[in-house]
Amino acid sequence: SLPGAAITSVQIDSVLHEFSTIEGVVEDVTQIILNLKKVSLKIESDEDKTLEINVAGPANVTAGDIMGDGDVVILNPELPICTVAEGTTFHAVLTADTGRGYTSADENKARKVDMPIGVLPIDSIYTPIERVNYQVENTRVGQRDDYDKLTLDIWTDGSITPSEATSLSAKILTEHLAIFVNLNDQAKETEIMVEKEET
Repeated sequence: SLPGAAITSVQIDSVLHEFSTIEGVVEDVTQIILNLKKVSLKIESDEDKTLEINVAGPANVTAGDIMGDGDVVILNPELPICTVAEGTTFHAVLTADTGRGYTSADENKARKVDMPIGVLPIDSIYTPIERVNYQVENTRVGQRDDYDKLTLDIWTDGSITPSEATSLSAKILTEHLAIFVNLNDQAKETEIMVEKEET
């Protein structure tokens, strides 16, 4: 898995559990948490980050309303979080960090010792890759037509470019397979990708 960033917990004023409703807010807490899971962000630090939302209604709260320090960039600021009615203020404190793959809410809770009542751990999807597709086609190189062409289509959340994702994935795969190459000295010295001169 490639490294990425995600929200790990949320604390909303006057909310004690995820099945609550909030007076003056259209969405229930479960829906708000589902929306927060979709927030794409980039963290330029190895430390956990504390973020905050503080919006007075009437307002449509979006990911762009999430406030943090200069190390945190929200990549999909138009993402809806909740709808707040007039006379209501929506205030929430979020924590976010970096990681790999997927971490469940229970795992996030276990990592935080003495988590206060009202802090709701959420599932964290760190991977910056949203979708990958590949296609293999026959192609011609010079006079030879027995080559294959590989086309990769990669969609990311914006925290990494498709070319960066491809390069980093190849590096990870190479490091995993290096242990097998190093088992044999002859294999280590054999040249595989040798460019042939065209005639």
